[in-house]
Amino acid sequence: METTVLGNSGLASSRLVYGCMRISGDNSPADRDKGKRAIRAAIDAGYTHFDHADIYGGGVCETLFAEVLGEMPHRREELLITGKCGIRLPGDPHEDDPKRYDFSRRYLLDSVDAILQRLGVDYLDLFLLHRPDYLFSAEEVAGTLKMLEESGKVRHFGVSNFRPSQFSLLQSFCPMPLLVNQVQLNIDNMGAFSDGTLDQCQELNISPMAWCPLGGVVYPAWGSTLTEEQSGRIQAELARQAEKYQTENWIVILAWLLKHTAGILPIVGSTQPLRIQAATKSLELDYSAADWYRLLEVRNGEEVP
Repeated sequence: METTVLGNSGLASSRLVYGCMRISGDNSPADRDKGKRAIRAAIDAGYTHFDHADIYGGGVCETLFAEVLGEMPHRREELLITGKCGIRLPGDPHEDDPKRYDFSRRYLLDSVDAILQRLGVDYLDLFLLHRPDYLFSAEEVAGTLKMLEESGKVRHFGVSNFRPSQFSLLQSFCPMPLLVNQVQLNIDNMGAFSDGTLDQCQELNISPMAWCPLGGVVYPAWGSTLTEEQSGRIQAELARQAEKYQTENWIVILAWLLKHTAGILPIVGSTQPLRIQAATKSLELDYSAADWYRLLEVRNGEEVP
C-alpha cells in the first residue's frame, strides 16, 4: 500500500482510506460479523487510515471498530483513526428539533469525549468538523480545537465539506494547521475541480479526501446530476479503459482520482474483503493524462475549451 503524508504534519496515511460508515450494516449479528471481517481485511491489505463519524450507525460503527481493535491492541499506534462530528439529527435532544449543524464549544467537547469512549481509544489522530455550521464563530471553534489539542484528546485537525472560503476563515483563527478537507469527489460531482477546493489544497498543502469516489460508476452519486446519456457514455469509456488496463471499471475511476496532482485520498467503503483488497490495484495503474481527459470529455459530451 502506498503511503502519503497529510499536509505539513508528518502524519502518515495509507493513500486509500478505509471508510467505516457501513460496517455495522443493520447491526444484526451477521452484519456485525461482516463488518469485522471487512475491518480485518482492510488492515491486512495495508490500509492504515480509518475514517469514522459519530452519526455512522448511530455510533455503532465506532463500537464495532473498538471490538476489532481490542483483538489487536498492539496495532493501535500503526493506525490513523479519524473521527468527525458536528451534525445533529432530527430530535436531538428535543423531539421537535430539526436536523442541523452544531459547532458550539460544549457540543464539540462532549462529542469528542463520546467518540473516544465508543472507539475505546485515548486520542484521535485526526478530528474533522463534519459539515460547516452556518452559525459558527471561527474564533470560538479555533479555541475549542486548541482545548482538544492541549488535552491530548486530538492530535491533528481538519474539516469536511468546507468551501475554500470557509476553510480559509477557520484557518485564519486556528493556531494549528488544518490538514484535510474531506469532500464528495467523483465523476458525477466534480465541483471540487472547479470551485477552488483542489487549488487551495495544493496552495496550502492540504490533503483532499474523497468520499463517494465511486459515485456515478458503481452506484448513484449523492445528489446525482448525470443524465442517462451521460452515464451511458461514461460506462462505455470506462469499459474501454478497463480493457486497456486489464482491470475493472471501478478501479479505473479510482486511478482517475489518484492521477490528480492535489494528492486525492479516495475513501473505500466496501465491506467485501475481495473488493477492499482489489482497490489497491488502482495504485499500480500507469494511468495516462490522455485517458484522464478522454474520460472528462465523454462525461461532458464535448472536448475541453
